Amino acid sequence: MGFGSPIHWLVIAFVALLIFGNRLPSLMRSLGLGVVEFKKGLAGIQDDVKDSVSKIEQQPAQPRPTEEVKVASAEVVQK
Repeated sequence: MGFGSPIHWLVIAFVALLIFGNRLPSLMRSLGLGVVEFKKGLAGIQDDVKDSVSKIEQQPAQPRPTEEVKVASAEVVQK
């Protein structure tokens, strides 16, 4: 029998219940609240990303400089 047998896990759970019995409900409640807060934070970040992407998509595209402007600016730099 290896350490992963169900009997071993039951013994470990029973000992943990004896040791942490009175604190276990409050520990699980705190753990649950922590998970809920984490999910709320994650949803907030996702909302922020979606808002940023929609703002970027709503902005008009900036016109690209034409080749004439590039050539003219290159001539100014060379002089």
